[in-house]
Amino acid sequence: MTKETEKQIIVVTGASSGFGEMTAYALADAGHTVYASMRGISGHNADKASAAKDYASKKDVDLRVVEIDVVDDASVAAGIDQVFDEAGRLDVIVHNAGHMSSGPAEAFTPEQMAQLYDINVLSTQRVMRSALPRMRAQGRGLVVWVSSSSARGGTPPFLSPYFAAKSAMDSLAVSYAAELTRWGIETSIMVPGAYTAGTNHFVHAGAPDDIAVSDTYLKGPYSDVPDKVMKGLKSLEPDDADPSAVARGIVDIVNTPFGKRPFRVHVDPSQDGAEVVNGMADRVRSELFWRIGLDSLLSPIDPPAR
Repeated sequence: MTKETEKQIIVVTGASSGFGEMTAYALADAGHTVYASMRGISGHNADKASAAKDYASKKDVDLRVVEIDVVDDASVAAGIDQVFDEAGRLDVIVHNAGHMSSGPAEAFTPEQMAQLYDINVLSTQRVMRSALPRMRAQGRGLVVWVSSSSARGGTPPFLSPYFAAKSAMDSLAVSYAAELTRWGIETSIMVPGAYTAGTNHFVHAGAPDDIAVSDTYLKGPYSDVPDKVMKGLKSLEPDDADPSAVARGIVDIVNTPFGKRPFRVHVDPSQDGAEVVNGMADRVRSELFWRIGLDSLLSPIDPPAR
């Protein structure tokens, strides 16, 4: 590795499956020290934790497992502390943890909505508050946010709680970006498309608690919609659509030299329109910063201002 792409200490949240698992393995293969964080490493994810450790031994890579339940303050704090205690620093955070839900919006209770926001949005704030004080002191770092094309692309019905949460997380990422540049901390937002195969994203999707309301839709005038949503999304995917491309994209971001990392990267074989909308939104953001005299916040400072 060159000086700019030397071994990084990385935490990947939600690394027990899907994009998180692929990303943790890919980053370890690329020569980095990776903490694959997940909950229940001695319980329901014990097999995943064991598989990661076996992979590290077999491939001779630095892939470690750390217990982090992203909806628990104490668990997040303990997990981030463990990383700093063992590695002495933390260079990269990959915010990947999240959960999909599917069903009529009206049928989700407010409590369910709050839980989904907790997993998809508030979880990132817990990690940031635990890690940023020490990352700011380091004067260098990278935060990668795994967003979704659903935040701004085509938004088919019956996925609204997830879409709303991902939109909120994406907005939070954009706001954080400008607040971290003067600390020497970069932001990159990875935007995957709607991969209907190759991950457990749709398979493990949650359902609304209010069955009566849900049935009013699904056994009534909207009975054909769920099937059309899934078949329609699947029809947009090329036959060679590979979700591991998202992991490879994150590796490319991490390995890009400081100050040259992209603000946003789309990996969307279906091309649902998010790249077009995000391109305009990100341009407008940059133009506003120039107009109000804060264009210096668009790029990280090295060394950071004190």
